[in-house]
Amino acid sequence: MYYKESHTLLLNNIARFIDLTELEKQKYLSLLTEIKVKKKAFLMQAGDVTKYEYFITKGCLKVYTLDEDGAPHISMFAVEDYWTGDLASFMTKKPTRYFIKATEHSELLGISRTNYDLLFQEIPKFEKFYRILYQRSLISYIRRSNHGISLTAEERYIEFKKKYPKIVNRITQKDLAAYIGITPEFMSKIISKVNRM
Repeated sequence: MYYKESHTLLLNNIARFIDLTELEKQKYLSLLTEIKVKKKAFLMQAGDVTKYEYFITKGCLKVYTLDEDGAPHISMFAVEDYWTGDLASFMTKKPTRYFIKATEHSELLGISRTNYDLLFQEIPKFEKFYRILYQRSLISYIRRSNHGISLTAEERYIEFKKKYPKIVNRITQKDLAAYIGITPEFMSKIISKVNRM
C-alpha cells in the first residue's frame, strides 16, 4: 500500500510500539485531520480548549506559557516525528494555559477527542500505544524539572544540545534562552563559552 510521506512518518512512529494490520492503518489514518500552520502563527493559544492531539510531520513549533510580566517560558519544542498538544485540556475539555506557535511553516496530523475515543473502541491496541507515549512524556517532563533544579544553565544548554541536535540550530537564541530559563544576553555568553571548549 502506498502512503503519503507524512502518513509513513506517523505509521513508523507508531510501529515502534505496536503492530498494525493494513486495515487498522487505513482506519487510523481516516480519523486524522491535516493541519497547516504558517510561520509565526498560533496553533493554539491560552484560553482555547485543545481540540486535537498533534503529530508534527513538517516544521517546528514552540510550546510556552507567559508569566505575569508577559515573558515567555518555553516548555518544549516540537519538530518532525514529535507529538504535541495540551493533554489536560484535551482530556478535560477545559481551557489551556499554553500557547503553541510555529517557528517554521509546519504541517501536522491531528486526532480529535471524538475520533480518539472512537479509535480505542475500534482498535484497542492503541490504548497501549498512547499509554507508552504518555509515560515517555511524563518521564521527559520529570527529567526536565529535575535538570531545572540540579543543573546550571550551562549544563542545561549542553544537555539540550546533546539530546536535541536536530532542534538546536532551528530555533532562535532568544527562544533557547526562554527554554533554558535565562536572559538572551546570558545565553549568548554561555553559547560563546561552550563553543570555545
